[in-house]
Order: sequence, then C-alpha cells, then structure tokens
Amino acid sequence: MKKALILFLAIFTISWNCYGQQDPMLTQYMFNTLSYNPAYAGSKEYMSFNILHRDQWLGFNDNEGKPITQVFTMHTPIREKRVGFGISASMDQLGPTKQVGVHAQYAYRIPVGKGKLALGLQGGVYNWRADFTKLTLQNTNDPAFTGDENGVRSLWLPNFGAGLYFHTKSFYFGASVPHILDPDLRRDNIDPSSENLFARQYRHYYAMGGVVIRLSDAVHFRPSFLVKNVGLFGEFRESGLGVSAPTEFDIDASLLFHEKFWIGTSFRSAFEGFSDESSYDSVDLWIQIMMKNGLRIGAAYDFPLSKIVDTTSGSYEVMIGFDLDYSKDKIVTPRYF
Repeated sequence: MKKALILFLAIFTISWNCYGQQDPMLTQYMFNTLSYNPAYAGSKEYMSFNILHRDQWLGFNDNEGKPITQVFTMHTPIREKRVGFGISASMDQLGPTKQVGVHAQYAYRIPVGKGKLALGLQGGVYNWRADFTKLTLQNTNDPAFTGDENGVRSLWLPNFGAGLYFHTKSFYFGASVPHILDPDLRRDNIDPSSENLFARQYRHYYAMGGVVIRLSDAVHFRPSFLVKNVGLFGEFRESGLGVSAPTEFDIDASLLFHEKFWIGTSFRSAFEGFSDESSYDSVDLWIQIMMKNGLRIGAAYDFPLSKIVDTTSGSYEVMIGFDLDYSKDKIVTPRYF
C-alpha cells in the first residue's frame, strides 16, 4: 500500500505545468464531483446516477456557437466499500468545436480517523472535432483552420487523470488533475518542432472543499468552494510568449431543509477578478429536491456580471439523479455532499 501511495503521488505531481481554461464550468459542481475528481467514486456508500444539461448564454442561438454541456456519471462502492468504481460520459460544445469523452474511474478508500481518504485514477478517450465550415475566415487557406475535404478536423485523444478525496460526515476536501495528458490538436502534417504557440489540450487542476454546519434539527448550512487552475496563478509561458489564464473559483452557500430540499447561491469569478483589469463572472442560484424514492431533481440559473450581460440574460442547468442503496434494498438518508 505504501508503494501504491508513492506511485499515486508521483503521477499526481508530475504535471504541475498547466495552461488555458478549456474544461466546462458547472454551477451544480457539488453534485457532479466525479466529473472533476476520480477519487470521488464510491464515496456515497451506495450507487448513484446523475445527468446534467447546461445551456449557456441564453439569447444566442445554436448557430452562434454558445456553449452547451451534457454530463452523465454513475459510481458505486464495491468489495466491502474499500473500492469505488465509476463511469462518466460528457459532451461539451463551443463554437465550431465539440468534445465527447468517456472515462472509467477507480478509487481506493483508506479509513483515516473519523473519515476516509480516497486515491483515484481514471482513464478514457475523447473525440475532439472542429467544423471549420462554421467559421467566416479572412484567409481561407489559413493552415490553423483547415481540416479534411469537408472542412472537419476530428481527433481521438487518449486521457488519464488522478485525484484524492478526503471526507467525514460533515467535511470534505479534494484535489485532482482530470486531464494529465496534453495532446496536440494540430493536423498531422504540421511541423511538431514549431516554436509558435499551437492548439492543444492543456492540463487543468482542481481543488474543492466544504463543510456542513447543523443549525437545527431541520436546517443544515453548507458552504463550499471549487478552484480551477490552469497554471500557477493562471499564467504560463511557452516559446517565450506570455499567455494568461485566470484562476477561477466558485464560492457557494446553501441550506438543506428537512434533508429534502436544497437551496443555494454562489459567486463565480477569478483571483484577478478583484483588479480593475478583470470583471466578475456571475452570481448563481440553484435548488435541488430529494424524494423518498431516491430521485433528485435540480436546477440552476446564472446571472452574468461581465460585459456579456449586454447580449445574454444568463445561463441555466437542469439535473436529474438517482441514489440507491442496493445492499439494503432501500433508499439511504441523503448525503450532504
């Protein structure tokens, strides 16, 4: 076990070189942790399913390239709950590009005091596709925007990631690198030794945490956060050219009533967002209803705070999930995270 832990930490730390923000954002991130962290697999102690649809920038039509994200996750503990297994699938569409991925997650869970520490790995594949016929180009022969005879560039990209997740009944913290590989997105006939900046899939880093505070028998308060980093303090350099990507964060505060109804609000910005050169992103509201049969229904709405508010009223998410304690043939008490 000691050798496995050393190997895991080595995999986790070798990739602290990260670049531009590419992963999709989710307002209901606290209910979709497996999308960011493979170590979350099996943490609920029972089988859990989740489906989410996010439609960003209302007011834009589909032909204008607005972001659309869809996520499916399933995870469950196995082998006396020491091991967690999960499957996730995602579709992320932005402009002329679409990325579809499928991953399997494995987590090994170690009792630590009153909590459990999980070490997780994931592996899978993405299909990255760009339809350049949807763009109006000033230079139609620009090699950066050329594909096959139909104007499409389609690439199959392998991927693996790592994460750790610690939780008790009232506290959790996690860190992860869901995309350790950083594959080249250029055409095969482009010189790989080129010193110019080029399209690639950059590594992303996440830190997350939260705590549950009991206010009364009927009400629980849960503050939480998610930090998304693409390079130390959001800045990296390649080929001597500086490229900036802000370190984004979500801060959330929510209330759970009678272990049945969640209502929350969050604020999304970047660490640079407190300077005069950057703007805040959004203020968000969300709800979730948990039914006795294990069904969960959630929704969220983002109110933009940046200059894009002049062209869109906001973004929304809808989510449906199901939790099942198959070992006891009944639905368990809802988890706080």
